[in-house]
Amino acid sequence: METEKLCIYDEQGTPKGIADRQTVHEKGYWHETFHCWVAGRQGSRNVVYLQLRSDGKKDFPGLFDITAAGHLLADETVEDGIREVQEELGIGVAFEELTPMGIIKDQIALSGFIDNERCHCFLYKDLENIDLRFELQLEEVSGMAKVDFEALAALFTGTKEKVNVEGFEITLDGRKKFFERAIGLKDLVPHSAGYLEKVVESIGQELRELA
Repeated sequence: METEKLCIYDEQGTPKGIADRQTVHEKGYWHETFHCWVAGRQGSRNVVYLQLRSDGKKDFPGLFDITAAGHLLADETVEDGIREVQEELGIGVAFEELTPMGIIKDQIALSGFIDNERCHCFLYKDLENIDLRFELQLEEVSGMAKVDFEALAALFTGTKEKVNVEGFEITLDGRKKFFERAIGLKDLVPHSAGYLEKVVESIGQELRELA
């Protein structure tokens, strides 16, 4: 993974060259990622799906995160990012089925890890039988959870400290264990507040059109 080659940019998106993933995160170079949020209408509810990152992940193990996401490699286009949905979630999705939400910047700064991303964000709204369609890539994703969109938006914008999620986790022996729990921001990958606010604003606009 650390030897993956990524295109690097300035903050405005001007190409500056290519570097390996480890260097990108050590130096804090801007790079591009693909983010797909799965959200839509289920009965009377607007819901958003979060992935539960596997405990074996190097970065942010055991935390909830964007439904599916990953780096765009130096030889990939934005359209190639659809592989993240197919690989991590096991859902066959065509790029044309996604609703673009634009490029949203995200910054995470930790000791020895500076993640400056220009995120190509998309929304997948087809929730028909979605819970039966997940076939998780267990080395990456150990479970899925869904949450009411309005509650998640309140959490992301700081007006709520906890939200209730329901979902499942795959156990070590391969069983599907269902859960309901309350989570806060500490239970999620620490994306920047600006990123989270813009994401829920964009998702909210799309969901209002479904009402």
